[in-house]
Amino acid sequence: MKIQYQNSIVFVVIVFICVAFAVKKTTPIYFESPKNWPKPHYDFSNNPITEEGFQLGRHLFYDPIMSRDSTISCASCHLQSTGFTHVDHDLSHGIDGKIGTRNSMALINLAWKKDFLWDGGANHLDVQPLNPITSPVEMDETLEHVVSKLQKSEKYQHLFSEAFGTSKITGQLTLKALSQFMLMLTSSNSKYDKVMRHEESFSSQEQNGYNLFKRNCASCHTEPLFASDKFENNGLSIDPTLNDLGRIKITNKEEDYLRFKVPTLRNVQFTFPYMHDGRFKTLTEVVKHYNSIEKNNGIPKELAEPLRLSDNDRVDLVAFMKTLTDTEFLSNPRFSFPK
Repeated sequence: MKIQYQNSIVFVVIVFICVAFAVKKTTPIYFESPKNWPKPHYDFSNNPITEEGFQLGRHLFYDPIMSRDSTISCASCHLQSTGFTHVDHDLSHGIDGKIGTRNSMALINLAWKKDFLWDGGANHLDVQPLNPITSPVEMDETLEHVVSKLQKSEKYQHLFSEAFGTSKITGQLTLKALSQFMLMLTSSNSKYDKVMRHEESFSSQEQNGYNLFKRNCASCHTEPLFASDKFENNGLSIDPTLNDLGRIKITNKEEDYLRFKVPTLRNVQFTFPYMHDGRFKTLTEVVKHYNSIEKNNGIPKELAEPLRLSDNDRVDLVAFMKTLTDTEFLSNPRFSFPK
């Protein structure tokens, strides 16, 4: 009996050691909200961020394997140096040189967003990538085929095993990994942020621009995110070629005609061209639009009257918006192409 008991102990110890080595440990990443920021909307309990998951998402974000012919990656339209959007054309370009119907949105501070895309067509970050992946003018692929391609890759079998403890790749895990990377794209260290933390001071021109911003722009571009969950008609005339009707295509509600997502202004100095169709190339053009905006039936009360700013005030307003540039974010090597 004693020998059997000892053998049982040895067996249990061996099994424990084998299990311990079989279970891969991941390195948790604590997502920290900047001080005085609102609580993130994203539910991290359903997708805890780990270093391994983040790195997997980073590889997927930069890999053209996500597209039908392996020519287009997420990064093709979302470049780090320009706030994770593109600047070389007004409308996004996709597979086979096809041109989309909208300008890509900047991927900044996504943990605080409730809806995604210009019309709110995606209501969760974990499903947002499905839109470009399946779009015939972007990646023109299916998630099922993406998974099939990834499963054949020894590299991704290893990365998925490191991140999720399994080499069996699924669509859900693929999307969660992408989310883990995008969730970490937090921009909160611009000159504006340093001024708010009493580390720096605005110039007189920037301070006047900030005062003008708070009076005329902050109702939609709310601090500290300089964005909102609103969809608004900002007085732009409809492009007769694109015929983009905005959020009404999603809701079928008449009041959503020509309403588009209010984008963040963080790093706006580098996220040109502006508006959903990229019609404005400079911030000066944007300010001129609001300075002489024309009324229409769907325009919000905040834009009922043009700003009527002087030339100097327009320059100062642009000067303030440039204080939202976060050079550390735009050049952070953790967000760049994986080596």
